[in-house]
Amino acid sequence: MVSVVLTIFLLHVLFVVFDANQGNEFVSVVYILAKTLVLGLGDVFTPDDAVLGVVLNYGLAALVYVVIGQLIVKSLRR
Repeated sequence: MVSVVLTIFLLHVLFVVFDANQGNEFVSVVYILAKTLVLGLGDVFTPDDAVLGVVLNYGLAALVYVVIGQLIVKSLRR
C-alpha cells in the first residue's frame, strides 16, 4: 500500500516539474489522489518557487508514509 502512495506522489511531482497537461485525465486523477493522500502535508513548506514547494511537501509526505509504514510492518511481524 505504501508503494502505491509513493508512486502516486512521485507521478504527481513529476507531472508538476514537467508541467504536464492538467486536462489529461490520467494526470488529473493522479493530482486528485495525491491531494487526498497528502493528509495536510501539502503546504508545510511555502517557498517562492511553487514547484520547489511541491517537491518538498510531497517528499516530506512520502517520508512520513515510509516511516509509518515501516513501523506498522515491524509491529505486525512481532
